Amino acid sequence: MARGRRSAVDLLAAAGLHFTCYLKAIATVPHVLTRYRRDVARLVGEISLGSASLLAGGGTIGVVFAMSFVSSTQVGLEGYRGLDLLGLSPMTGLAAAVVNTREIAPLVASIALAAKVGTGFTAQLGAMRISEEIDALEAMSVRSLPYLVSTRMMAAFLSVVPLYLVGLFASYLATGIAVVQLNGVSEGTYNYYFRLVLTADDVFFSLLKAVAFAIVVTLVHCAYGYYASGGPEGVGKAAGRALRTSIVTITVADVLLSIAFWGVRPTLPALGI
Repeated sequence: MARGRRSAVDLLAAAGLHFTCYLKAIATVPHVLTRYRRDVARLVGEISLGSASLLAGGGTIGVVFAMSFVSSTQVGLEGYRGLDLLGLSPMTGLAAAVVNTREIAPLVASIALAAKVGTGFTAQLGAMRISEEIDALEAMSVRSLPYLVSTRMMAAFLSVVPLYLVGLFASYLATGIAVVQLNGVSEGTYNYYFRLVLTADDVFFSLLKAVAFAIVVTLVHCAYGYYASGGPEGVGKAAGRALRTSIVTITVADVLLSIAFWGVRPTLPALGI
């Protein structure tokens, strides 16, 4: 019983430590934009083209494209099958526009960001922590949390937009191929229903979800790396815990943001429902 209480207290203490880290990282964004603009630009380059490899060598951008393509192919195939049972197969374009834009593209982009870039952040900061580089920054009067965490958060914020757009394009392409090419639905009919319900507001809200998920992923992974302990083994454990935590947090945030943007009972004004 005493061990259980001690574990619960340790869990609450760790949660409070991470939550405080998130607040400090967000609060120091103005300081980062003033003092560390070059570092933010460098990190954007690393995330987009360099070590984090969103583009180079078919990195995360390839993973996002492939994951979005496969997921949305299933949306097209299963959506057509279900609607065909009701005699509504031409309306598969409606399901493709709504599901891909509101759910598939931002979720896939954020999970890929967590798996590819987020774990890299955890490993980087964890290695700096166990080698006492973070302590050395503090000894040189450099505020380590803004320099290491807030800069990465801003870089991910700026980098996620093209990543999201690639995933969204792959989603639209995959459902079109699955419905029109594989199931033989008229391309004109599919495009009619697709464009009928696809609105600029939906795309904008979907982009907001992707940006919010990117911030969550970066904060979670950087916090685990920043407070890592236990040598190289501890850094590996921190990366695994960060990935699990970020995925769970993303799914919870997705539900909450969907309700906030589209309500408990989403509507399709173009169809009057």
